[in-house]
Amino acid sequence: MKLFHGTNEYFEVIDLSKGSKYKDFGQGFYLTSEQSTAMRMAKKRIALFGGTPVVFEYDFDESCLMNKDLNILVFPKKATIEWAMFIDRNRSRQHHVDKTVEDIVIGPIANDGVAYLLERFHEATKTIEELAIELQDKYLDQQYYFGTERALTYLKRTNVISL
Repeated sequence: MKLFHGTNEYFEVIDLSKGSKYKDFGQGFYLTSEQSTAMRMAKKRIALFGGTPVVFEYDFDESCLMNKDLNILVFPKKATIEWAMFIDRNRSRQHHVDKTVEDIVIGPIANDGVAYLLERFHEATKTIEELAIELQDKYLDQQYYFGTERALTYLKRTNVISL
């Protein structure tokens, strides 16, 4: 399967420590199955941090998803309460909970609309049931998270696309 990573600088080796600790699935390396989404992410990083837009293309060995030695979490393609709570836990800067490090997580990318709904939930202006109903109508692009060096062994860079 082809996966894409959009960013603002060229690199040779994936460095898991460079990712933010407060992203959807935690600190790690993120890719998407949509090249257009990766391009959008690269442009977003340029707007925030400057640099040169680049999209890396990788082959992902999906056979690893059957590997019982890997800690893998796959969410449905549509937003769910479990997915939203997982994201909420990983994005939280207020609670210093031990965050589990999954090897690989696959699921929707939380957009600003999801962040808004989670804020309403925390403010108690939305119940968990209301949050669940509103999340069901959202289709979000999919993301693939690699959180460990072991998980990265299932990726092979095949192309670099300069924008």
